[in-house]
Amino acid sequence: MTSVNFQFAHPELLFLLLLLPAVALLKGKVGGVASLRFPSVAAAREAGGKPRGRAGGWLAALRLLALAALIVALARPQLGRGTTEVEASGIDILLAIDVSGSMEALDFELNGDRANRLEVVKQVVKQFVDERPNDRIGIVAFAGRPYLVSPLTLDHEWLVKRLESVKIGQVEDGTAIGSAIVSASNHLKDQDSKSRIVVLLTDGMNNAGAANPTTAAEAAKAIGIKIYTVGAGTRGQAPMPVKDQFGRSRLRMVEVDIDEKTLKEVADETGGQYFRATDTASLEQIYAAINQLETTKRKLKKYEDVDELFLYALLPGLCFLGLERFLGETRLRRLP
Repeated sequence: MTSVNFQFAHPELLFLLLLLPAVALLKGKVGGVASLRFPSVAAAREAGGKPRGRAGGWLAALRLLALAALIVALARPQLGRGTTEVEASGIDILLAIDVSGSMEALDFELNGDRANRLEVVKQVVKQFVDERPNDRIGIVAFAGRPYLVSPLTLDHEWLVKRLESVKIGQVEDGTAIGSAIVSASNHLKDQDSKSRIVVLLTDGMNNAGAANPTTAAEAAKAIGIKIYTVGAGTRGQAPMPVKDQFGRSRLRMVEVDIDEKTLKEVADETGGQYFRATDTASLEQIYAAINQLETTKRKLKKYEDVDELFLYALLPGLCFLGLERFLGETRLRRLP
């Protein structure tokens, strides 16, 4: 990445420019007193209407311009051309997100308003992605079966756009946790990376798909994949939007049923951790914790080339100063 910056090496010296208006008020309003000899008092009286010469005003202006240019030169204007190279971290992360019908439950909040689980998860995941610019990240969504939302990529802007397109009801309903683990592992297994991670979020129990979650976790561990699991949903009951026989939407309280035992087994088997998110704040804390657990040092290579521009201010300043001195030594200064 290449950038061009205009800057001053000593920007604090530019405050001296604020003194120039005061100098102008003290010395630059008018020129010096005209000095001419007259043959008589009458002639002097006729010429006495304009006791000051305009040439002095021009000289004062030149002096102020010279001072301003010299101050800018002392501040050392520079044009910097910087190049920064960022190397990938070597960590590949596959986010597996439950999009089953139960993710419509309205037991979370977003910006102070009640929101369904999926909308909150998408916002928290976006923040997680923003905080890991050097990781390749991909997304698998799952309900009755998993499907690929985005392959592993460093183009996180495109990744977020794909995440925004995820909706409930795009595949048959259900919660295929085992199949989601298998799909996520398949997208990671052939990657030449030092660390491969799955972050799986669900709000239910494995009730679809052919793969057993624990068996899938064992297979993931065998190829060096670590799995963090997140159970999302309040404890007890949660409000779920449903439509009555007249098509009107209303809320119905439903039991929250998360297979925490299986999710813990999956995480423990692969060296990861299990977390429970009961509200928006705890969900944010969980992804922040995972972010800290899987830290990596960024490798930055920075090159900078600076062009000094002070001569573009110094030379005009010296020219203004020389011109002021030259004109000050001519008869022009003494003319009325």
